[in-house]
Amino acid sequence: MQDIRSLNEMIRQESQFIDAITEEVRKVVVGQQHMVERLLIGMLTGGHVLLEGVPGLAKTLTCKTLAKSLSIAFQRIQFTPDLLPADLLGTMVYNPRDQSFSVKKGPVFTNLVLADEINRAPAKVQSALLEAMQEHQITIGDTTFKLDEPFLVLATQNPIEQEGTYPLPEAQVDRFMLMVKVGYPTKAEELAILNAATSGYEPEIKAVVDGERILRARKVVQDILIDDKLKQYIVDVVFASRDPKAYGLSDLADFIQFGASPRATIFLTQAAKAHAFLRHRAFVIPEDIKAVGLDVLRHRVILTYQAEAEQLSSDDVVQRIFDRVPVP
Repeated sequence: MQDIRSLNEMIRQESQFIDAITEEVRKVVVGQQHMVERLLIGMLTGGHVLLEGVPGLAKTLTCKTLAKSLSIAFQRIQFTPDLLPADLLGTMVYNPRDQSFSVKKGPVFTNLVLADEINRAPAKVQSALLEAMQEHQITIGDTTFKLDEPFLVLATQNPIEQEGTYPLPEAQVDRFMLMVKVGYPTKAEELAILNAATSGYEPEIKAVVDGERILRARKVVQDILIDDKLKQYIVDVVFASRDPKAYGLSDLADFIQFGASPRATIFLTQAAKAHAFLRHRAFVIPEDIKAVGLDVLRHRVILTYQAEAEQLSSDDVVQRIFDRVPVP
């Protein structure tokens, strides 16, 4: 009991900087608490985040504001149809003076990458990010370079525009820990946005956290307690997406083509721990798992054509799984 209390107190102290970051972001971003928290979860776990929403919902603004509140290197890359892999990673440059090649590093050599409108670039450009996202390294020519830590990719995409876009390869989508659906603000929030946008006042964002503090927080998040029963619950949820009949979900069997991979089990656990950290708690509760469940699983459960004919989304299917799998 004493160990839990001391751990709780330590988590409470170590997580204080989260409030400072949130306060800075709120100077510019009105509402969108769900998106801001998911970006913080990615930062605390090293998990990449994909934001999906219609234009004008402050996806890019939120990422840029978060970057300003962190004392780390930041690069925004605007993805376009004519972008080349070398534009991201860098290339070998020939120097005729001494007849040798040297490496010119691309913008991915940073701490925080914003891949804006990632689905506007061809698959070969999107795939160029895979090594960086998974191994935190980049190979140019015959040389491999380790990326500085912390390293995190935040990406945005527009779900309603199809012309001039390229769907992300499944291998890359699975690299994103979270896929966040960004929604519209409330009436009160929109009025606050209007007042802020027409006031002529531009708030100053201060960098309140450095890279070392983020890396230390990631280690602390790993120490957050999660009961074995909750681990089993996470495994049951993931397995229910692969074999719904075994969990009394026969009505979903014809709608799921592929269930979530083991990466989902790992990410769901890590994200639940980070969610508890945001709440200044030293232990995971079932509500933490359910809170991040849709964001972790929606892009990992692949539906059949029959599900599309029934107008079922992956969110609908994942929500049914959470509703039916017993909570310990």
